[in-house]
Amino acid sequence: MPTLSDAVLNELTDIVGPARLLREADDLATYGRDWTRFAEPRPSAIVLPGSIDEVQAIVRLAAREGVALVPSGGRTGLSGGALAAGGELVLALDRMNQIEDFNPVDRTVRCGPGVITEQLQTYAEEQGLFYPVDFASAGSSQIGGNIATNAGGIKVIRYGMTRDWVAGLKVVTGTGELLDLNRGLAKNNAGYDLRQLIIGAEGTLGIIVEATMQLARPPCDPAVMVLGVPDMPTVMSVLQTFQEKMDLTAFEFFSEAALSKVIEHQGLTRPFETATEYYALIEFEQRTPEDLEQAMALFEHCMEQGWVLDGCISQSLAQARDLWRLREDISETISRWTPYKNDISTVTSKVPAFLADVEAVVTEAYPDFEIIWFGHIGDGNVHLNVLKPDGLPMEEFQRRCGEVSQWVFEIVQRYEGSVSAEHGVGLLKKDYLHFSRSDAEVALMKQIKQLFDPAGIMNPGKIFDL
Repeated sequence: MPTLSDAVLNELTDIVGPARLLREADDLATYGRDWTRFAEPRPSAIVLPGSIDEVQAIVRLAAREGVALVPSGGRTGLSGGALAAGGELVLALDRMNQIEDFNPVDRTVRCGPGVITEQLQTYAEEQGLFYPVDFASAGSSQIGGNIATNAGGIKVIRYGMTRDWVAGLKVVTGTGELLDLNRGLAKNNAGYDLRQLIIGAEGTLGIIVEATMQLARPPCDPAVMVLGVPDMPTVMSVLQTFQEKMDLTAFEFFSEAALSKVIEHQGLTRPFETATEYYALIEFEQRTPEDLEQAMALFEHCMEQGWVLDGCISQSLAQARDLWRLREDISETISRWTPYKNDISTVTSKVPAFLADVEAVVTEAYPDFEIIWFGHIGDGNVHLNVLKPDGLPMEEFQRRCGEVSQWVFEIVQRYEGSVSAEHGVGLLKKDYLHFSRSDAEVALMKQIKQLFDPAGIMNPGKIFDL
């Protein structure tokens, strides 16, 4: 494993101070990984800058000395994008967590990359506004990491991905140069929008050091319905029915297998007595009494068609939160089975056939594997989770899951979908990038990488190898 010279360590200490250069084993383990536990973290050191100037100084030093950098945010990623397993210097952005320059007219606010997602959501609420990008890790994920992975979550059907809420970016490139991109403008057609290249680049082009984030008006009295449906094609019929008449803020799904585990392990109650193969969770605004009347009329129509077998609707914000937990607590619940996860997508209309093909190939090969499905079906994104059988050694489970990945991504390619809908490519999926991107696209990505990062120090080995 590469080690940093005393001269480099001394210079880093001069930049951030001795308390901000960490080398203890516990710190290396904490800051050197993400949620994947894909491999053991082995960074050389952790550095915690507190300003843009310090980030620039660190990057210039790294470029001069050929030191690989891994940017680290909330470390909630699921693709190995923040894993430092080869002696890299981890650049942790936790200290750069200021929120400032709120503009009520523009509905924008400037954030440091270390701002926690929930922190921004709370700040927006205090201003009478709303930051709509939301997901289970909102309490620990950071804005810089969200932007670097173009995080999605549970409200994409209405509000889009993170990129839709980034009005401006400041980025330190691989040469240490500071770029100020878009500067909060709503309209800016003066050449290429380099901001959009940075969003979703997983730290391979530069370090995000500041973001101007757009805020929205808050939703009006959101209500949540959970509907029991007999099969996946029926879920799509329900989605089409509701979308034709209402503007939904969310449309999620999960399987009976997922619900059963959440009920058993989280102390929650079933939304209704009838057990069905799948469940749809629908959220909508109640701006007028007619909105609730419309939702109930659509529910009754779906019942008459046999598309919905049972259902319930929240009567309060507290009940709405409890119904959301049935969906949002799935990942935490199944983590005890060390699941193999895949975050895949296709166009929404193809999801039922897509899901059926994936389940068929996995079940035929490994009938002892339990499959848990859930996801943001309103935008075509489904999460495949295969639970490790208790008696199966982890090494053998990972070997078999490698076979599963190949089969699953061949299906993804056939459906012209994505091998990574919202989690990024990182280390875990770079060998499968070709299932979603052409050779010409990958070649252009590599050329862009070399322009932004000529020394090759920015999160090397993630997304692709140069």
